Amino acid sequence: MPEAADVVASAPRTVLFDFDGVLIHGDAFYLFMRDLYQRSVLRKICVLLALPWLLLVVPFSRRHAMRTLVHVGLLGLGEQRYQAVAHAFAGNLVRRPKQFSRDGLHALRRHQAAGDRVIVVTGCEHVLVSHILEQLGLRDIEVLASQLRPGLLGMRVKLHNIGRRKPAQLAAFGVREWHVAYSDSLVDIPMLKPAAEVVLVNGTPQLCKKLEKALGRTITRVDWF
Repeated sequence: MPEAADVVASAPRTVLFDFDGVLIHGDAFYLFMRDLYQRSVLRKICVLLALPWLLLVVPFSRRHAMRTLVHVGLLGLGEQRYQAVAHAFAGNLVRRPKQFSRDGLHALRRHQAAGDRVIVVTGCEHVLVSHILEQLGLRDIEVLASQLRPGLLGMRVKLHNIGRRKPAQLAAFGVREWHVAYSDSLVDIPMLKPAAEVVLVNGTPQLCKKLEKALGRTITRVDWF
């Protein structure tokens, strides 16, 4: 079965790419947060102080626990400082061998060459993913991503762009129809359902069957390296 990226339509199409697990191997914001913690003894101490709260909240809300870890990791980073740190991390990340999906980036560029409108729709944070794409030479890519806001102690989570948030963000952005959607996760089902063609990236046969059952139709499965 040919890859969706190899089929060039006669008219420009709107094509959506998830980022983590599709264009990059792993979770970019997790890698960024891990780097922040590794570089700061103060952040490690703050996490230890927050440990009782984390142990209390994890059984009830993993989302709140993760948000706490993010907020501790962003302590002391105002908007401008966050921009600078994210830019520096993006520059280091793109130089890591085999960190990014060669096949995924080729597919994205083929869609661009075909005249398609390409939008990266991701749960990764907007500033970080934008800097990463820029460092990869993809400066003209539209991005819909998670957002932070300035707070008294540092940047804070404003919006986490996952699940149903993705089609909601697309609608707010004026995008109400898309033709191809690339993802590696069942979490993206709300974004995948409206797509004429769905491409599952590096998914197991079992995951493919679950996704096809949820969507009620066959999809394309690709292995990207």
